[in-house]
Amino acid sequence: MDYRDWEILKVLYSEKNLTKAARLLFITQPALTNRLKQMQEELGVKIVTRESRGIHFTPEGEYLVQCADNILAQYNKIVEHVRNMSQTSGNEVVGTMKLGVSNFFANYELPYILKLFKNQYPHVEFKVITGWSKDVTKLIHNKDVHIGFVRGDYNCRGLKKHLLFEETVSVTSKEAIDIADLPNLPRIDYNGDFLLKSLIDNWWAENYSQPPFISIEVDQVDTCKEMVINGLGYGFLSSRILNEIDDLYKIVLTSQKGNPILRRTWMYYHKESLEWNVVKAFVNFIEGLNDHLNNELRESNR
Repeated sequence: MDYRDWEILKVLYSEKNLTKAARLLFITQPALTNRLKQMQEELGVKIVTRESRGIHFTPEGEYLVQCADNILAQYNKIVEHVRNMSQTSGNEVVGTMKLGVSNFFANYELPYILKLFKNQYPHVEFKVITGWSKDVTKLIHNKDVHIGFVRGDYNCRGLKKHLLFEETVSVTSKEAIDIADLPNLPRIDYNGDFLLKSLIDNWWAENYSQPPFISIEVDQVDTCKEMVINGLGYGFLSSRILNEIDDLYKIVLTSQKGNPILRRTWMYYHKESLEWNVVKAFVNFIEGLNDHLNNELRESNR
């Protein structure tokens, strides 16, 4: 078994699903199934069994997964140590970074950030896994990625964190509306992450005694935005997604005390990861971008 096999076992155990594991491993499901079969033949034991709800690890498979964490950690430590040794005499930073990124951040922020970083460190490569913020927090906790970009104040104890920016959330519509009449107006709803849904639901419960009139449900915030732009109803949209859109009516959500309700975006990482030059360089770069990001936010809120 090689490094990749141990990585496959760890991801597969975490997901308990071949399709999801294959996506995270950047391989096809048939390739993953074939490699798993080869591992079982090599070891002469059954590692997993298939069930209607996914896969189940045998006792032998459970033991191999326990070994995987230590083997992968030791391997990564050796690789990064050797790379650090080769860089002590110069300023070149090389290596591969694994990033876990929320869907919104991946679409609206990450490409520009990686472009700027690659201008300074052209020999750094990236593997990017996108998903809901709650799933990204799991990736960073399990050390499946070096750095996570998370939208919302999730519980990430034991991790180093850095605040990237704060956003306001607005009731947004094509035409001016009376916020007191909101329960009677058509609302465009979309599948956001759990914390955002809780934030909006709590605000609604504090201000209205009747449920909203949801006329259209969509699965993406971008679709919701386009529906609002076309006058099909109002939606709850954050300030960054409304950048460069000036002809919409916006009412910023506030608390009972009149303070804006803010949604935060964080960078998370393990402290020991800073021992790796490539991670340290990336963290320092992101922290240095704060002034730029905050200036953009102030512009978007004007």
